[in-house]
Amino acid sequence: MQCLVTGASGYIGGRLVPELLAAGHRVRCLARSPGKLRDHPWAKDTEIVRGDVMDADSVAEAMAGVDVAYYLVHSLGTGDDFERTDREAARIFGEQARRAGVRRIVYLGGLTPQGVPERELSPHLRSRAEVGHLLLASGVPTTVLRAAVIIGSGSASFEMLRYLTERLPVMVTPSWVHTRIQPIAVRDVLRTLVGSATMPEHVSRAFDLGGPDVLTYRDMMVRYAAEARLPRRLLLPVPMLTPGLSSHWVGLVTPVPASIARPLCESLRHEVVCHEHDIAEWVPDPPGAPIGFDEAVALALRRIQEAQVATRWSSAALPGAPSDPLPTDPDWAGGSLYTDERERLVDASPQRLWDVVEGIGGENGWYSFPLAWAVRGWLDRAMGGVGLRRGRRDAARLRVGDSLDFWRVEEIEPGRLLRLRAEMRLPGLAWLELTVEQVDGDRSRYRQRALFHPRGLAGQAYWWSVAPFHSVVFGGMARNIASAAERGPARGLVRP
Repeated sequence: MQCLVTGASGYIGGRLVPELLAAGHRVRCLARSPGKLRDHPWAKDTEIVRGDVMDADSVAEAMAGVDVAYYLVHSLGTGDDFERTDREAARIFGEQARRAGVRRIVYLGGLTPQGVPERELSPHLRSRAEVGHLLLASGVPTTVLRAAVIIGSGSASFEMLRYLTERLPVMVTPSWVHTRIQPIAVRDVLRTLVGSATMPEHVSRAFDLGGPDVLTYRDMMVRYAAEARLPRRLLLPVPMLTPGLSSHWVGLVTPVPASIARPLCESLRHEVVCHEHDIAEWVPDPPGAPIGFDEAVALALRRIQEAQVATRWSSAALPGAPSDPLPTDPDWAGGSLYTDERERLVDASPQRLWDVVEGIGGENGWYSFPLAWAVRGWLDRAMGGVGLRRGRRDAARLRVGDSLDFWRVEEIEPGRLLRLRAEMRLPGLAWLELTVEQVDGDRSRYRQRALFHPRGLAGQAYWWSVAPFHSVVFGGMARNIASAAERGPARGLVRP
């Protein structure tokens, strides 16, 4: 079949595409920035088209000749009006699928509690449910898969569980840790998504999706600690910790920012347990499926230890983050483009220098004044940003679209150029560009540019307030990267 996948740069979409290809389907990806998908190992086997689910014309063009359309986008964390955005996007998607003669829509939503009116649900769950209703009412046969917590390396829910358990041996816990949940392994989610493509035309409904274990969040933390071979955790319940307050606490302890942690925490107020397993009639469970919680955790930890995490929750661009490409005109938009440029001659081969450049960030750090970087990360978290805790998807290799602490890879030319775009909270747009050039023999030249396009008076004030520290931060960075290359491969760099 010809399958259209929206959200291919996200956590689930990025894993679904290769599964569909392996099943023999043809895949077309709809992306606002097609360049972000070019370095994925499956990119050459797919058709990637530019478009936005809020743009009816681009959706209509992408739907041409499509048999099955996967709707894997949402506006989580984009602001107070995200429900309106989700509603409008679902309406456009369903309408254009009907006009194009699409045979089936497949949507991955959230599991909602039975007996609770939708108006009383968290805004996140309420919006997920409304999107499902709109797609089912589109006139196109629709499969709505409703999952609770997805357990897999790199998922937001798993990262939240992992960091809370690993970093806090003693923890005060909100009341929602005693809510019953039915988690599901990401492998079973992907298997069901692929299998849903071949459902008969008369099937158009929602299905509950869950694993074999029903647990409280507290149970999940205790069993995670056991699987990760951590000492037993002490959990002290504090009923007055609301989802709003606990989301800030989650944001401080884990890489998941409060803007994303809050809807996840709010969704745990109500019990989310499957009340049917009808999906097995159309997508039969193979032997050993669905995967239990302990095995799902073990598989996820193994992926992390082996640096084989295909996608992460941060694979999708942070909502509200700048997406403008680096301007080529210094007087871009009639304004200023401030730069800080450094250059060093390095007594190391271009390949050795590139290994250091490509291994930057995450566990390897930024090669200059760690306290300054840490403070900048703390300030960003305090302002609702992502901070430095997102780390890297892969310890040794980067690709376009990867998140890298509070940067995102905008461009990479292996062996020569790495350009990062800032996603921290700033009064303007910022980039960091690292370049490697061969000089002669085993010597190379390292060039480094930090660029900032200020927004208004606040942007001007920001640049000039931090400019005095550039010689320490950026100057030290250039010196230490050169020194690391001259000494040998970066400490901690994991080679494939």
